[in-house]
Amino acid sequence: MNVAQKPVALSVMTHCVFFGIRPMMIITQKITSLAYEIHDGMFRKDEELTASQRGLAVRRMPSLLEYLSYNCNFMGILAGPLCSYKDYITFIEGRSYHMTRSGENGKEEIQNERAEPSPNVAVIQKLLVCGLSLLFHLTISNTLPVEYNIDENFQATASWPTKVIYLYVSLLAARPKYYFAWTLADAINNAAGFGFRGYDENGTARWDLISNLRIQQIEMSTSFKMFLDNWNIQTALWLKRVCYERASLSPTIQTFVLSAIWHGVYPGYYLTFLTGVVMTLAARAMRNNFRHYFIKPPQLKLLYDVITWIVTQIAISYTVVPFVLLSVKPSFMFYSSWYYGLHVAGILVLLLLPVKKTQRGKNTQENVQLARSKKFDERENSLGQNSFSTTNNVCNQNQEIASRHSSLKQ
Repeated sequence: MNVAQKPVALSVMTHCVFFGIRPMMIITQKITSLAYEIHDGMFRKDEELTASQRGLAVRRMPSLLEYLSYNCNFMGILAGPLCSYKDYITFIEGRSYHMTRSGENGKEEIQNERAEPSPNVAVIQKLLVCGLSLLFHLTISNTLPVEYNIDENFQATASWPTKVIYLYVSLLAARPKYYFAWTLADAINNAAGFGFRGYDENGTARWDLISNLRIQQIEMSTSFKMFLDNWNIQTALWLKRVCYERASLSPTIQTFVLSAIWHGVYPGYYLTFLTGVVMTLAARAMRNNFRHYFIKPPQLKLLYDVITWIVTQIAISYTVVPFVLLSVKPSFMFYSSWYYGLHVAGILVLLLLPVKKTQRGKNTQENVQLARSKKFDERENSLGQNSFSTTNNVCNQNQEIASRHSSLKQ
């Protein structure tokens, strides 16, 4: 195989991996998340659960039809995204558009005065993003192959600024295929009526309940954590629910290892996620020790954001090269060509800077959430239902997304 054919072959391999293995990965997420939700709802006490666990806990064993429908429904069988069992059942039972508000007596009341929102605008917008992502991938990605970073001639002749710029640009060009797949999956769910997340302050319907990425935040990330918060969101929530919140020893390391195992057997996955552990911990240490010095004045904050954006984009690109190359030899060729520079820098940061320990204890909102959760349980038991309303789950997912700042910081 000549050099010109290698990018095409690697692209075909990557597509086969993504679209061939992805259904098994999604079903694995659904089975394990539902198992923990049943365990939390039927075999653990409420006071032992976090707020998010209580909100997602399943209080009744699903029927065979419900179980198979959740795992094998046409909307998410190919590329997901993952959704909680309760959100799915709420949608299937037709209760996803029921909004709740607090009445004068402090009790929550269901209001149905709004018409069922149309997903058409959201679907069209997401299809446009899909089209642009696909066009970008087909026209630009193949001209900027990631494996060119380890080309011997390029390594021998290119200057360091050129190497850094090409690293960033080549990984930037590799992302649109994920944007395409995840946005298309989100649009398919929305077109079927699933994904409604309530209304914003302007009364506009939101269709991002199970959205898997936020492209603008990804590309403008100024920290490793910010990138992870907005990339593959539903998988990050799944890792938090099934691993991070339940791990008693080194939850960050265990979560990254589980993510590598879940992705598959390619060695590049393990190199990426093990490198990700170092980068995450080092970025957290740097942020905790220096960021508060650059909050004011605004000009200093802007300078800090520019510098951290550059460092973050380089660190992300450096970390995920093995994820794209897949094999051991080319991955080590790349890292050795960089003299393992970011690995060494990350380890030195961890050795020299004090690491602020944060507690994964319950937050002050959990008691309120527990009371609300019990109210919904009583209401649903009286109606013979097994799930909360989508609005309650939306609140829980909002809380989970917010709490990922603390989960990824551990």
